[in-house]
Amino acid sequence: MADKGPVDILVNNAGITRDGTLMRMSRKEWDEVIDTNLGSCFNMAHATFPSMREREFGRIVNIGSINGQAGQYGQVNYAAAKSGIHGFTKALAQEGARYNITVNAIAPGYVDTDMVAAVPPNVLEKIVAKVPVGRLRHADEIARGVMFFAADEATFVTGSTMSINGGQHMY
Repeated sequence: MADKGPVDILVNNAGITRDGTLMRMSRKEWDEVIDTNLGSCFNMAHATFPSMREREFGRIVNIGSINGQAGQYGQVNYAAAKSGIHGFTKALAQEGARYNITVNAIAPGYVDTDMVAAVPPNVLEKIVAKVPVGRLRHADEIARGVMFFAADEATFVTGSTMSINGGQHMY
């Protein structure tokens, strides 16, 4: 990274699924999802946070999930990892605040991506039916949330989670 310059804005957006009920889930499926979805946040923040702290500037945006907030049948590993991102965000925000480092999260609902395209059509139809706006989110809608958290206008926002889910989960 040294030859590319410092990282000012880090977006942690890794996500995989290995769906199955707890009774059918292997330890390997658990570990793969936890490592990829949550462990990657640690790995990237651990690599960039010291430089941000030294320079007293940084923006970290972690991508969680509606399923990390509400849970989802057959996704104990995914829900646990994404829920962990929300806790990770709040704790790291406290560590970074005095150094002008903001740490926030976005909790998207189902986004029109290749991962969601792999969901069987009959299941996807039921998911969309539960979204009050009546459609999946688009990646650019999530990107606008990331841009807000990275902008100068959000310097006083840290430890927050923005839900971008079309009204599917409100609390």
